[in-house]
Amino acid sequence: MTTVLGATAGLWMLLALGLLITVTGLPVWALLIGVASAFAGIGLAVGSIDLSILLALPMRIVGLLEHDLLQALPLYVFVGVLLQHLTVADRLFSTCEKLFRRSGAGASLAALGVGALIAPMNGSVASSSALLARLVAPRLGRMQAAQATALISVSATIGVVVPPSLVLILLGDAMLRAHTEASNLPGFVLGSQRIINTRDVFNATLLPALCVLLLWALVAWWRARVDREPGVAPLRTRESARHSLLSLLVVLTIIVLLGAVFAGKMYAVEAAATGCVLLVSGALITRALDWTQWRVVLGDTLALSGALFALLVGATTFSLIFRLMGTDRWIADLLLNSAWSPRTTAALVLLAVALCAWVLDAFEMIFVVIPIVAPPLIAMLGDAQQAAVLLLLVLQLSFLIPPMGYAVLIARSRAGLGTVALAALLRALAPFVAVQCAVTALVFMLPALVHRLDAAAPAISSAPPMSDQDIDQQMRDMAQQGDPGAAPAVRPKLAE
Repeated sequence: MTTVLGATAGLWMLLALGLLITVTGLPVWALLIGVASAFAGIGLAVGSIDLSILLALPMRIVGLLEHDLLQALPLYVFVGVLLQHLTVADRLFSTCEKLFRRSGAGASLAALGVGALIAPMNGSVASSSALLARLVAPRLGRMQAAQATALISVSATIGVVVPPSLVLILLGDAMLRAHTEASNLPGFVLGSQRIINTRDVFNATLLPALCVLLLWALVAWWRARVDREPGVAPLRTRESARHSLLSLLVVLTIIVLLGAVFAGKMYAVEAAATGCVLLVSGALITRALDWTQWRVVLGDTLALSGALFALLVGATTFSLIFRLMGTDRWIADLLLNSAWSPRTTAALVLLAVALCAWVLDAFEMIFVVIPIVAPPLIAMLGDAQQAAVLLLLVLQLSFLIPPMGYAVLIARSRAGLGTVALAALLRALAPFVAVQCAVTALVFMLPALVHRLDAAAPAISSAPPMSDQDIDQQMRDMAQQGDPGAAPAVRPKLAE
């Protein structure tokens, strides 16, 4: 599709997908495959899409599933589900509350503390929100429902920016591909830079994440002092020796594993597998769960992992048809040739991402939207790490904007705090959102902030990662050779 109408056909795909998500309530992965199949059928009918490329799609999906980062996905889901069923988080909350009780904001700071400890290993915003809603809501005493909901919401989003969370890992992989594609855009010069990897995203994100967390803690402390937090005593539960042992094991595991991944001593999949083994061993030794509870944990893990892999398959199918129509190149040309300055255009792109994230969750954003907007955003900013941090901060911000923000939706539905007026919730969230906007603006204006912890640059590889266009061309060549069953070259594994 070389005409303007053909190039913009991908926009109609996005519009159809958005409408169907809003109207039907069907799973997003099913809608992704359905919309892509419908437009692929139209493309085949008018002769604008090559059937041989579509026949090579299954092998491309198999190649993606061999990626080492995606192998960590069910492990992170398992850890998140297991933490929801164990009493470890309850013990951590009690400890943090005792630690901060003299500050006058024990419960508020304990919620943020548990979020910072648990969220990086908890898998997703949904899992963190469900855990914190169950854990924090009963312990907030006479705190107003709006303020309690706001506190649960912001605590649940900490895992979006604190490494090495699942959201960060998947976005790091997406940014590697986006940086590769950006290096092929007209006018973009890679120069002495190298294609970033997941560890680069970790290093770039840590300082902004700590800044957000510390400022949020200051807001929570100030609000609790002003409102005179009642300081309700923690729930009285008799802690057995085995539960105390398990709590200590989890704390040490989290600290060691997070530090090892951030320092580059372990891969994310290795850390996730180690965490699973230690957590399961501790639960079995202390007999914290019975057989029925283990069945629930395993069933929930399979269901959530299946949903995420189905979303990946749907997004891969959707993005292939989207690229075959040339809409990604049309969008890149439109943005790079905009009449506005590159920074102004980049700000508008981030605003568009925020609007999408307001109605989509983090995984849908990473699998569907980020691959489209990230390459031109990197080209406009000239800094892939800055682009990655800005995208993460914008995602986190959108999840906190009611009424559609993902973290707010789950907190309102799971916390059991009753009906919360929208105006009251907006007032409760306002200082946290202001902090988020301020840090985002600071990173946008001062990109050097994301490079304070940069690792030493390794020697530039003579074989850079393959872009999606290279993979599509390889599938086309395979099909022309008349051997569609041959396995395509697998994308090199990411050096985290």
